[in-house]
Amino acid sequence: MAQSYPDPLVRLISALSHLPGIGPKTAQRIAFYLVKTPREEVGELVAALEGIKQKIRFCQVCGFYSEGPLCTICSDQGRDRSVICVVEQPQDVLAVEKSSFRGLYHVLHGVISPLLGAGPEEVALDQLVFRVREGNIKEVILATNPSVDGEATALFIARKLKVFPVRITMIARGLPLGGDLEFADEATLLQAFEGRRELHLD
Repeated sequence: MAQSYPDPLVRLISALSHLPGIGPKTAQRIAFYLVKTPREEVGELVAALEGIKQKIRFCQVCGFYSEGPLCTICSDQGRDRSVICVVEQPQDVLAVEKSSFRGLYHVLHGVISPLLGAGPEEVALDQLVFRVREGNIKEVILATNPSVDGEATALFIARKLKVFPVRITMIARGLPLGGDLEFADEATLLQAFEGRRELHLD
């Protein structure tokens, strides 16, 4: 990075380049834009960033984003509380909401990936087992991403839950291999949920 840049600008570019999907050139463009942006607009951005760190947490039940102990979905008594949809990340919840699904969720916050050193203890699996054991759950829908790790995680969860009297299904793979739920369109997700299949484990 050019040493002629003032130190605050160098620090900003460095901080921005750590964000996912933002390389050094994009970080520079954003930094230069912010330098020219009116102080009031930058102040709004700073306040928004401070707000998410101060107010946003994870729901104590499902792991989705929340401002309080429970997220708006878990607090909604109008949802089908007998069905849990398991997803990898919080943003996947928003993707699934585009479909007709109106049950509850469970966010794993990751996947089981032996190659990356991520075992079952790295995801919120114990919490899911507790919910199935303690709650009146009739079906668990596994909606992990169609990747090698996503498929392996789904099968591991299915084997973990087969001791309970609960129907375990996996969404149909209308999604492309290696794709993410986050970027799937409404029609594809609807088709995937309608075509979900029950898992029969030996």
